[in-house]
Amino acid sequence: MKAPAFDYTKPASLDEVFGLLAAHGDGARLLAGGQTLLATLNMRLSEPSMLIDLGGIAALQGISVQGDGQGQGQGQGQVLRIGALVTHSEIEASALVAQHAPLLALAAPHIAHRAIRNLGTWGGSIAYADPAAEWPACLAALEGVVVVRGANGERRIAAHDFFIDLYTTALAAGEVVTACELPLRQPADVFVFDELARRHGDYAIVGLALAARRGGGGGGGGGDGMQRVRLAFLGVGSTPLRAVRTEAALEGRALSSAVLDAAMITLAAELNPMPDLTNSAATKRHLACVLTRRALATALSM
Repeated sequence: MKAPAFDYTKPASLDEVFGLLAAHGDGARLLAGGQTLLATLNMRLSEPSMLIDLGGIAALQGISVQGDGQGQGQGQGQVLRIGALVTHSEIEASALVAQHAPLLALAAPHIAHRAIRNLGTWGGSIAYADPAAEWPACLAALEGVVVVRGANGERRIAAHDFFIDLYTTALAAGEVVTACELPLRQPADVFVFDELARRHGDYAIVGLALAARRGGGGGGGGGDGMQRVRLAFLGVGSTPLRAVRTEAALEGRALSSAVLDAAMITLAAELNPMPDLTNSAATKRHLACVLTRRALATALSM
């Protein structure tokens, strides 16, 4: 099939975008990298009357550290800001990302294939809110903030409030994702990303983004315990899913075999995965436990 007929425009500013969205309403669609939208157009799952190309808006580009840094502790008061039009490959290659948000650097190679990573965008993935995608789960694990803007101004939405349901977010009509802000890595922080897929580049059957702080969270960490444990799963529910009960069971505990076994029982009871065409809920639940045990062992070895 091929895409239906539509009008196309490439505005130079966000104010132009807001005017176009107001004028065309539900008939307008935003184009960032296009790796999802173009497929839905060709399958006629989306039939817009106006396609608004965001590619010419400089305000949506760039990766930078921002903030005054005046809070207590290294990096407090500062954030890593990733513009909506930053591509997956730019994140993968970024020295700032590797230094301040290494979870993203670990996740990037799992995203589809190089050709898609070269064009697909961070903001497009966050706004589309595919529960099987890597970036929403990473954003949830890092407790990041989504920056959105509309004709009435800018607002910031915490990741746990942004993803509402399947392909559904807290974006209001006429709003655009402009960037996301992530806390900077602290010295004792550890991150693990892993997923299981039939073939590299396929959608993950189950994936896990883990963020935690070694020991008591001091400058050098210490001990076998984990603080601030965050377990965010992809491919399990209708949104990226935080396993908050399991996080609480692991918080501050030395990760002995007994503690890990108890945590896996908690996780199996907490997760209620959505089956897909080839994997049952039970299979996904089992694989989520396997990934979690592996990820915790990897975090302890760091």
